[in-house]
Amino acid sequence: MMTTRRTVLARAATSVAAGIAAPSILSWPAGAAEFAYKYGTALPDGHPMAIRSREAIAKIKEESGGRLDITFYPSSVLGQDTAMMSQAIAGALEIYGMSLDILAQKAPSAAIFGVGFAFPDYEMAWKAMDGDLGAYCRGLAEKAGLYCMDKAFDHGFREITMKSKPINTPDDLKGVKIRLPVAPLFIALFQHLGASPTPINFGEVYSALQTGLVDGQENPLILIDTAKLYEVQKYCSMTNHIWVGLHVSFNTAAWKRLPGDLQAIAYKNFSAAALAERADWQVMDKTEIDKMKAGGLTFNSPDTKPFQEALRKSGFYPDVKKQMGDQAWALLEKYVGPLA
Repeated sequence: MMTTRRTVLARAATSVAAGIAAPSILSWPAGAAEFAYKYGTALPDGHPMAIRSREAIAKIKEESGGRLDITFYPSSVLGQDTAMMSQAIAGALEIYGMSLDILAQKAPSAAIFGVGFAFPDYEMAWKAMDGDLGAYCRGLAEKAGLYCMDKAFDHGFREITMKSKPINTPDDLKGVKIRLPVAPLFIALFQHLGASPTPINFGEVYSALQTGLVDGQENPLILIDTAKLYEVQKYCSMTNHIWVGLHVSFNTAAWKRLPGDLQAIAYKNFSAAALAERADWQVMDKTEIDKMKAGGLTFNSPDTKPFQEALRKSGFYPDVKKQMGDQAWALLEKYVGPLA
């Protein structure tokens, strides 16, 4: 009988409510895992998701009596994101730490969380991700061949750093050469705000800022810190223009191969890890700000409503609505209110 998402959730909920681990066979021979899975991610080992995933993996092995043994591969050891997603869909990789903007290469509507200046704060972002909008995106993943755990991990809001000036209004972005990842929605967002986007690989960002090839860049605070971008930038504007969540995603066939008790153990521990990591992120955000202020970075928090209005007038939101489709857009506006 096929194990459905509802069945797994029910089993996991029962285990949690009872205060006990899901059933396991503790006599499984040592070193002879019944299921040996690989888990790949582009995140560095020090990222909160990597730390909490390692903890979950250890608990899964312990609670399953060694039947489910997961090996963790951080820092793009198994390839860049696009390659790992393809491996996971094909079954060569059993588990992948996926952001929905990467999934958008297979299902364009999955980029709905990347609509610029849509989410005003973490509370709203999590309501949407844990609610109908997140469920819609996880459904798209399942159709593509990836089974996402329901609870996503945090990768934070993206902020803008500059060398010459803070960004307080949309006009401050006009003509600015800003480094962006190679992501069409990101590029379109900043083009509509009058900037001059320059797609550059992340490993080359520091030198591009140092030499003046670009005036600024945008990333979550943890990456601004770990890449030491504050050494070659002076201002950080807390624009919160895009929020990113990450999912532990199983190859669908690999997930279905697991017996129900192992599914429940994996679900329970990865879900607990995700919730713990969300709390980690909130603490870390403040720590990162304090640390980079001490390093010489000046922070400001602009009003985002003028940015929304500029995007509405430029036609960005109506254009993206067409790309995302009516269903995805309606679910987004259910949480954030009218955009287009």
